[in-house]
Amino acid sequence: MASTKPASPPRPAAARRGKQRDPELTRGEVLAAATEEFAEKGLHGARVDEIAARTAVSKHMIYYYFGSKDGLYSAVLERAYADFRAVEQVDYEALDPVGALATLVGNTFDVHLQHPNVIRIIMSENLDRGRHARGLDHAAQRELVISTVGRILARGAAAGLFRGDIDPLQIHMSISALSFYFVANAYTFGEVFGVNIADEDVVSRRRAEVIEVMLSRCLVR
Repeated sequence: MASTKPASPPRPAAARRGKQRDPELTRGEVLAAATEEFAEKGLHGARVDEIAARTAVSKHMIYYYFGSKDGLYSAVLERAYADFRAVEQVDYEALDPVGALATLVGNTFDVHLQHPNVIRIIMSENLDRGRHARGLDHAAQRELVISTVGRILARGAAAGLFRGDIDPLQIHMSISALSFYFVANAYTFGEVFGVNIADEDVVSRRRAEVIEVMLSRCLVR
């Protein structure tokens, strides 16, 4: 005898496929995992299989989003520079020139400290002579950096606080160098000089020193 029980309605296509992933969240998850993999093993030692294993994203989908391992590496590098440029998003105009410069230096130091994996990747990219960095568009980033530092210096000079002959690019380079060195050389410097770079007091004192060095460079004597 045929069953009189009504047939269940067909499941929606989305339900049959499973929950669809948000493309931006997926991309972010892959970039985070890839940052760890590239930081640990470099571009040539890293494997897309391992990056996929760190996430819930298939190897096929990683290639779909980024095209190749080199494409993924370039995307990681691009996001790394964008993360570092977040320090320029602060409203420095609301601070007096000295406070603005001190805050910019402190923020730059902090963002380097917060992204040790990015530091390793940038070191690796320099060993590769900037091959992938050359393929990125740096115009907007460059303008943001120079204009942010330049406005702070100009306001300070107009107020008679800062010297008027300072190149914003040189100041940015010095801030970056002092911040980068502390993270990039943490292990070797710590071993040679018996300093625990992870100690909060060591970090705090070094941060204050970097700020003082940069202020001394800019202030009218």
